[in-house]
Amino acid sequence: MTRVLVLNGPNLGRLGTREPEVYGSTTHEQLVAALTSMGAELSLEVEVRQTDDEATLIGWLHEAADDHIPVVLNPAAFTHYSYAVRDAVAQRTAPLIEVHLSNPAAREEFRHTSVVSAVATGTIAGFGIDSYVLALRAIAAGL
Repeated sequence: MTRVLVLNGPNLGRLGTREPEVYGSTTHEQLVAALTSMGAELSLEVEVRQTDDEATLIGWLHEAADDHIPVVLNPAAFTHYSYAVRDAVAQRTAPLIEVHLSNPAAREEFRHTSVVSAVATGTIAGFGIDSYVLALRAIAAGL
């Protein structure tokens, strides 16, 4: 079974209570359960992690690069300004799909730019929790 890391950036641990009109009512715990279950259906061993700390996220990206682990990444606010996260993503050695629950292009102007997209395998945005599911399917199809 192929291992996949699903990495979530800042504030995503507050899913379900943080702006549900934008991010939905699914909690992070429910997201973990859904992705673990979907991963099993796709013969993927899914491990979901969340941090509000940039250094921790970068460490996880380095771990994935060192071990050739595919990644589904929601960099959250780091999407728009973290060149450190971008540079860690650029070191990837396996597919990395950038995901977003909402569609950043349809939101505030500062959210329109992703410094991560150019070094990711692809980007899926605007489908809520299904953005993650689509990313897992893409990884499974490409392995």
